[in-house]
Amino acid sequence: MIPERCSYCKGNLKEGNTEFMVRVGEEVIIIRDIPAYICDQCGEVFFTPDISRKIDKIMEDAHKGRICCKPVAAGEVKLEV
Repeated sequence: MIPERCSYCKGNLKEGNTEFMVRVGEEVIIIRDIPAYICDQCGEVFFTPDISRKIDKIMEDAHKGRICCKPVAAGEVKLEV
């Protein structure tokens, strides 16, 4: 169940699409065009339980090497503090 308001800033949630990016080993996996509820104030993203399960399945397949991903150009920079 998705709340009507953001649980962080109490902003309004609007239906939209987003992407999910995570590192798996030495690779970065990006799942694009994910339906989500996005806060119009802080940008926090909320997924329905069904969408969360689909993301979990993709990540499980990625960790087990069972998914073929399209390569994307990317750079990595370490923040020096």
